[in-house]
Amino acid sequence: MKNTVFLNSNRVDFDGKLDFSPLENITSLTKYNHSSDNEILQRIQNQNIIITKEMPLGSDLINKFPDSVELICEAGTGYNNIDIEAAKAKNILVCNLPGYSTEGVAQLVIGFILDLSSSISIQQNMIRQGNFNNFTKHLGVPHSEVKGKTLGVIGSGSIGKQVIKVARALDMNILVYSRTLKQWNDDKIQNASLETLLKESDFITIHCPLTEQTKHIINKDNLKIMKSSAFIINTARGAIINEIDLIEALKKGLIAGAALDVQEVEPLSKESVLFLMDNVIITPHIGWKCLESRQRLIDYLASNIKAFIDGKPINIVSN
Repeated sequence: MKNTVFLNSNRVDFDGKLDFSPLENITSLTKYNHSSDNEILQRIQNQNIIITKEMPLGSDLINKFPDSVELICEAGTGYNNIDIEAAKAKNILVCNLPGYSTEGVAQLVIGFILDLSSSISIQQNMIRQGNFNNFTKHLGVPHSEVKGKTLGVIGSGSIGKQVIKVARALDMNILVYSRTLKQWNDDKIQNASLETLLKESDFITIHCPLTEQTKHIINKDNLKIMKSSAFIINTARGAIINEIDLIEALKKGLIAGAALDVQEVEPLSKESVLFLMDNVIITPHIGWKCLESRQRLIDYLASNIKAFIDGKPINIVSN
């Protein structure tokens, strides 16, 4: 039986509600709540499979891994925290878990769209500040239907597709910018250039991975292209948006607002002006944290590891 170590299991099992038996049934599993760099090197001795969740594994660290390590499982979709080239140089395979949080992240995106279209968060903040003008005078905040509005989707993987599915049920028009052009059996869904998407969308949602090509793809130049009435939503990776440029655009009213489940540096500094902006919704990277999504993550980890043990590895990102 292969030896497997989960170096920061508390990152996914923070409430102690997850069932790890799917993993324990196929491998000899050791779990640690947290692991420092020094502890990592101690804890991976004689281990064949390493599981991490958004834990930085740079080349300096991977170069010191013992020869026993055969597989690194990133317990999530994004794997920009792992130096893939260093792993390949050590003949270590790296796999990820696409699709485990599709429903949860898509649900959050749609929630953001509905919140932004109806100014729900703004109205709740007004009440907390003792401002009841919306009750006693007239509605003084934006309030609009999403039907007929255009949603721009950057990245059309599993999460992007699920967002499109729900948005179409709300009768939204869809523009899609993706590396791979897809055929859509719906004339309300169209492929588009990034410039066209930015220019024509009322809402923009990001679902692409963070790479050298996508880092800061949303910057001051692209923010200027957007409608002044448009909102941008990011549930992918914070660094896809240049945060400094976004703050400036929000201050100047170049766009109407933003909903950010991810930030360039997490956790976001308590001093960030984003917390003080009425037209911004901030959440602490919760898209994947639904209980159902996290249990699915454990199940998918077991599937990945079982396939690897059987000599038919899946979801490999280091080829």
